[in-house]
Amino acid sequence: MRFSSRVGSTRLNLIAKAEAAARNQGIALETVNDSNPTRHGLAPNQVPGVYTADPRGPLAARQQLARFLTKRNLKEAAAEHNPSVSVDPNRLYLLSSTSEAYSWLFKLVCDPGDIVLGPKPGYPLIESIGGLENVDTLEYQLRFDGSWFIDVAWLRELLGSGQGQKIQAIVLINPNNPTGSYVKPDEREELVALCREHDVAIIADEVFFDYSLEPFVGNRRLAGERGALTFALDGFSKLLAAPHAKVGWIEVSGPGELVQEAQRRLDIIADDYLPFSDIIAERMPELLGAVSGQLDRVRQRIRTNLKRLHTILDEDEAGMVSLLRAEGGWNVLLRFPSVIDENVLVLRLIHDFNLTGQPGYYFDMTENGYLAVSLLPEPEVFERNIRAILAVVSRELDMV
Repeated sequence: MRFSSRVGSTRLNLIAKAEAAARNQGIALETVNDSNPTRHGLAPNQVPGVYTADPRGPLAARQQLARFLTKRNLKEAAAEHNPSVSVDPNRLYLLSSTSEAYSWLFKLVCDPGDIVLGPKPGYPLIESIGGLENVDTLEYQLRFDGSWFIDVAWLRELLGSGQGQKIQAIVLINPNNPTGSYVKPDEREELVALCREHDVAIIADEVFFDYSLEPFVGNRRLAGERGALTFALDGFSKLLAAPHAKVGWIEVSGPGELVQEAQRRLDIIADDYLPFSDIIAERMPELLGAVSGQLDRVRQRIRTNLKRLHTILDEDEAGMVSLLRAEGGWNVLLRFPSVIDENVLVLRLIHDFNLTGQPGYYFDMTENGYLAVSLLPEPEVFERNIRAILAVVSRELDMV
């Protein structure tokens, strides 16, 4: 696999070679220009201790996270036959967010002008970060036929084309936002084989994985995938329902030699940024301990609202609004008659109900007539929002 030429030179100067040789012999070298004040008795009382610049994040915090992830995998393995259970802390990278993880990984695998594939419909974050990294993004379609599926045949043709030579990674969001669709088992098998064949890395964004709604059987995480070079992203933002809890992580897996080379280069990127604070690391046990309760709390809310949504739509006499099956996540897509312009619908919500929303074209839906709706509001607020949408749809249809 070709990695970015921007990072990871294998050439060492004479001093670096001598330092490496000393380390290999177990010799601890002191540095005459050591500018880490915590190693010289100058740490403040508020932040005591000696700072160790570990590019992957403090080892103790990664070990705590690895134990948490391993325990989670053990729980899932019995039901889902997950072959990857134990998580190695040395294959984890701690950073401030999954958005930062995307940025690092685009640097890792792409030179300017290379291509990353992202799902459409989908959240526009990938395209935005790609632009910041001078990386081109190309959409692959999720198609709907009673449920969402990936057009793997189209991807196979694309990767075999001349343009395919520039494709360095594919982003798989599992489950996707706003479609709520997980990567199906047969899709996973084909995609892993394609990525291995064409030397394409998988970036698996699994921040919504734990929030299943109406899933199909057999969905499982891409984290730990061994068939192709895989970078799985997750973090506290969704696990704790706390966007202000800025802790994310990358789990690296795949064929051994590829993982080794990827981590050697990723270490350089991580060492340049060193984003993870020891102050946050100290709270890792507390934060990890809160995950289970928060997952239960959010699941109860979104599943309660989803059930109520089904009831409201079933009881609606007009029957002009339907719900696309949502397998997982926090959001669902409502479908309304395409004779109503999406902009008109949202503008009417603003004018009549002091509500706003994100229409389907925000996510590059291929046709008119969709509105994304969050399942997170308190039930009374959620029902009020849905009834406002139904009222606007009914009113606009009367005017057609």
